[in-house]
Amino acid sequence: MTTFIILGVLVLLIALGVPVAVSLGVTAVGFYASLGDFRILAMLPQRMFSATTGFTLLAIPFFILAGSLMNTGGITERIFRFANACVGHVRGGLGQVNVLASLFFSGMSGAAVADAAGLGQVELKAMADKGYDPDFSAAITAASSTIGPVFPPSIPFVLYSSITGVSVAQLFMAGVIPGVLMAVALMGAVWFMAWRHKMPRADHIDWIEIWNSLCGAALSLLTPIIIIGGIFGGVFTPTEAGVAASAYALFLSMVVYKEITFRDLPGIVWTTLQHSIRVMFVIATAGFFGWLLVHQRVPDALVKSMIGFSDNPAVILAIVVLILVVLGMFLEGIAVIVLTVPLFAPVMAEIGIDPVHFGVIMIMCSMLGLLTPPVGMVLFAVSSVAKMPVGLLSRALVPYLIGLTLVLVMVVCVPAVSTWLPRLVTGQ
Repeated sequence: MTTFIILGVLVLLIALGVPVAVSLGVTAVGFYASLGDFRILAMLPQRMFSATTGFTLLAIPFFILAGSLMNTGGITERIFRFANACVGHVRGGLGQVNVLASLFFSGMSGAAVADAAGLGQVELKAMADKGYDPDFSAAITAASSTIGPVFPPSIPFVLYSSITGVSVAQLFMAGVIPGVLMAVALMGAVWFMAWRHKMPRADHIDWIEIWNSLCGAALSLLTPIIIIGGIFGGVFTPTEAGVAASAYALFLSMVVYKEITFRDLPGIVWTTLQHSIRVMFVIATAGFFGWLLVHQRVPDALVKSMIGFSDNPAVILAIVVLILVVLGMFLEGIAVIVLTVPLFAPVMAEIGIDPVHFGVIMIMCSMLGLLTPPVGMVLFAVSSVAKMPVGLLSRALVPYLIGLTLVLVMVVCVPAVSTWLPRLVTGQ
């Protein structure tokens, strides 16, 4: 009964439009206040503080900073030019470029909104100049930005690791194949839409432009190699990788490309602080709410109820995936992770699901949520940049959502898609 009361109050507050961070905190405070247990309420500041002091979480603001520096320092334009030289001749032209550029950029920032708001502006302008339909351009820009949090490095993976204790390095490697499959699925959808609507493409491959653009983007494209290679080479931890990515992006932007100056840094840092504070506030209140769940044995009750419903791991996993997708339609991705991981991680452990595998599933489910109304952050970010109604953009996204859903089903049904590479690298 306690479980239903806690979760019911939380759902009600969110349905009323109360911000997720506030809903989490109010639910926990209200529950203990109703019990008259003010000694536990006195621990609220401590629990909120401790939830944000994990060493792993330090990576989040640094990866956000790296994304901000790349968007401002000319790195995104160089990545787009190289992607255009590689696949601009394929059917769908700049639509294919859009996906490939997002795959390259995702290996640097790990944030979908950074991709949509930064690289997305470059992509939308280029496609508008070539006469592409605005709804097609906006839809593929929004869909391709969801590759970022799946392909390493990934801010959501860092957060999942901080909650579960699963290795960040293994999670990063687990996202490589699903991330590439997402790109392939989106490029296939672009090809179909381009063939159906007879969209333009370049006449031939310009090898000279490929070489010139590669030379211009080579240092930028080294970023994911530095990050992943440094982690598995033992040079730095995943947390320190965020620092390395920021330092490298700053070096490229100020010294090599000379696109930003010292006067630009305060604005970049302020933008990073705003995004970081939003994320950390949710994590802080979720820390106290998660403590409430453990204190009231809510995860234990959920495990017993779900196993009582069915002892088939496939059925339970399917139910959990459905719940995550539905939650993603109403909650921001970070909120879904901090809210559901403490609930579902024990369930997955009980039925024998690999925590690395489940981490990939959870992030992919939350990425679908970023593209669906009523609360899709990427949906609204691209809608704002493209100056397009959300309803029109949502309809244009349908072919790409189908492709991403097929990849999610593949990852759910074939665990090796996400677990093979980390096991190969670690020798397990």
